[in-house]
Amino acid sequence: MAKILIVVGIAFVVIGIIWLLFPNVFSWIGNMPGDIKHTSGNTRVYFPIVSMIVISIVATILLNLFNR
Repeated sequence: MAKILIVVGIAFVVIGIIWLLFPNVFSWIGNMPGDIKHTSGNTRVYFPIVSMIVISIVATILLNLFNR
């Protein structure tokens, strides 16, 4: 369990550095086909369904690789 937490922490640091240096790298999150955006007046509602499915699949693959 400790190894997973360390890897997740390092991954967050790397993602944070990438996001700081290259802000447009993660612009696809919330903009994929299948993500729902609804704007009505001053209200905006986002349902990034497909983005979260993609992130979940990638996270599952990475965790399975590290656990073996």
